[in-house]
Amino acid sequence: MPESSAKARAEKRILLEVIATTLADAQAAEQAGADRLELITAFGEGGLTPSIGMVEAVIQAVRIPVNVIVRPHSRSFVFDTHDYAVMLRDVRAIAAARAHGIVIGMLTPAGDIDRDGLARAVDAADGLPITFHRAFDEARDLPRAFDVLLGFDTVTNVLTSGGARSVLLAEQTVRALVAQARQTHCTVLAGAGLTVDALAGFVAATGVRAVHFGSGVRVGGDSAAPIDPCKVAQARALLDGAADAAT
Repeated sequence: MPESSAKARAEKRILLEVIATTLADAQAAEQAGADRLELITAFGEGGLTPSIGMVEAVIQAVRIPVNVIVRPHSRSFVFDTHDYAVMLRDVRAIAAARAHGIVIGMLTPAGDIDRDGLARAVDAADGLPITFHRAFDEARDLPRAFDVLLGFDTVTNVLTSGGARSVLLAEQTVRALVAQARQTHCTVLAGAGLTVDALAGFVAATGVRAVHFGSGVRVGGDSAAPIDPCKVAQARALLDGAADAAT
């Protein structure tokens, strides 16, 4: 393939992010074609901060970027002083372990982005890119919340289901957020409830350039099961086909 064609294809590539909860998950996802990992523990609780030992082991074992969630508990996305003391320690430790980025999110009791808390996390991350996770979907006004996040230069991804239980039920909202993000530094990372079978149609309907898979690429669609490499590879092939069709 000519160099110019290869470059054009790389620029059109739709990013595939896969949740990993173990070292085996991480390696299987990478080998099957994932572009990036989100490393978590406690999948059944929506994802909590993994141990620093797990973070270090995964970063050393794979070549693709590893983003690590920082979430101290699953009670809510409204955090108190004690929560922030723990979260900022975790952010610094994960940055020191040479993770690619931090996955984090926080809201005020009124359902707005907690700007002060996010600013503290950004400072602790010391320049690492931030993915604002699905706390975003519990914000009271998604377009307004997205505008707030655009004010933070290192918030480069917003993980969202469009405010719905499943992203497949929110195509119109996701399409609007993609339009809002256009010509900015931030990417809409669409996820939650996404399946391989629905992937091609969803990408065509929304125009997303980055997708996030959890249970949808696990054995039996079970969050407690291992990664299914065949499903990851199928998702990668479908995304490559969608990118080629858009050229």
